[in-house]
Amino acid sequence: MRMPEASVPLIPAADLAHRLDQGERVQLLDVRSAERVAQGRVTLGATLDFRALAASQLYELATLAPLRLDPAAPVAVICGHGNSSAGATRFLRERGFEAYSVAGGMAAWETVYLPRRLSPTPALEHVIQVDRVGKGALSYVLVSDGDAVVVDPGRHLQPYEALLEELGATAAAVIDTHMHADYLSGARAAAARWQVPYFVHPEDARSPYDGAEGRFAHQPLTEGDTIAFGRATLVAAHVPGHTLGSTALVLGDALALTGDFLFVRSVGRPDLGGQRHAWTAQLWDSLERVRREWPGDLLVLPAHYASEGERRADRSVAARFDVIAATNEAVMLPDRTAFLTWVTDRSTQPPDSYRTIKLANLGLVDVSDADAEILEFGPNACAVT
Repeated sequence: MRMPEASVPLIPAADLAHRLDQGERVQLLDVRSAERVAQGRVTLGATLDFRALAASQLYELATLAPLRLDPAAPVAVICGHGNSSAGATRFLRERGFEAYSVAGGMAAWETVYLPRRLSPTPALEHVIQVDRVGKGALSYVLVSDGDAVVVDPGRHLQPYEALLEELGATAAAVIDTHMHADYLSGARAAAARWQVPYFVHPEDARSPYDGAEGRFAHQPLTEGDTIAFGRATLVAAHVPGHTLGSTALVLGDALALTGDFLFVRSVGRPDLGGQRHAWTAQLWDSLERVRREWPGDLLVLPAHYASEGERRADRSVAARFDVIAATNEAVMLPDRTAFLTWVTDRSTQPPDSYRTIKLANLGLVDVSDADAEILEFGPNACAVT
């Protein structure tokens, strides 16, 4: 593999993410093929000035005017792994642009995790939402009296370990709210490395396709079970539908980590196990339950988002339950029949990779790092849209 020449100025993917997240205008030129761009691209922030043109077409331009780039502002150039972007960066610099190649390309972008501090609660001195911007995936680090619980971690453990060190916290447990299909969970590896228990609902510790038991060490987390750490206690609420074992983690009247059960603007798709009708009915029952039981001021913290429009002013993805009940189309539906119709009308074919990812998370298939990068590429498709 040809590596970019050292003379080509680079910008780390994490730096690009921080600039966009802080509202800095960034001109970004994606030089991958149109097909690859359609599969997944940088979408972070309202100030992103994005355009795409394959490198082969870029070099054929008689003038750069069609790109409508501002020559007075820097240009970040991105490709798959940082090779094609290096050549395109050199091409732009030779024509007077202040261009930089995104080091590692989209492969590096998929590994960027941005921690966001949410308001503490009486029991939690730190509530950290960890935003994996390339996938729209959200995980959490909750800290009480120096003890930490990590929820729905991605497979890259370094960001969590750096965060724990920064917070002066020690991991006490790792939890998956459900068995993920869109990314490879880091929970098993984290539990082994940190020597802490890994919790998951027993319904999600087996394959939804044929019932095969997962091959991994875990502790069952079922309805009403509690996880106590420091001065805080999380209570498990079984809310099946997206998966049979989907579980929300509720901290008193303050927070609910809802996994892929409930998002700010949608709900988790119930078709990933091949039993759409049955799981849709369970999802409706779970929604009915939380409408009865959850207070309006409970802050919902989901495991995914689909667009920048789901962010709050502080850039986190969260909403009070009463706001969700009044604005989330799925939650507003009046009855089971309307909900079943709504889900059916929006059903699409799940990504082919999701079955393999779920089986890998169950320990039923082995996935190399190279395969993991391919399987995980692109944003999540876990919501009914």
